[in-house]
Amino acid sequence: MILALCAAFTIALFVYVFYPERHVAAQRVKTRLDFLEEQKAVLYENLRDLNFEYRAGKYPLEDYTAQRAALEAEAAQVLAEMERLQQPTVRRA
Repeated sequence: MILALCAAFTIALFVYVFYPERHVAAQRVKTRLDFLEEQKAVLYENLRDLNFEYRAGKYPLEDYTAQRAALEAEAAQVLAEMERLQQPTVRRA
């Protein structure tokens, strides 16, 4: 009796966990601007982490300066592209 109950419970559990959903919500299509927003957030977080680790003494000044410059340059590129995408296109008459 207990064995049959355990088997039924196991089958029900597998059906519940692995049964495919019929109405999966459609994912929103990401634009280039959405991708750049995510990349900007990641770069800013990396800069904060780098500053924290430098203050904790994990990086020498030379490494910190080089990594910070690289991250800032990449962030500047991302911000420039975001600004370019957000500007309305101007047509010459």
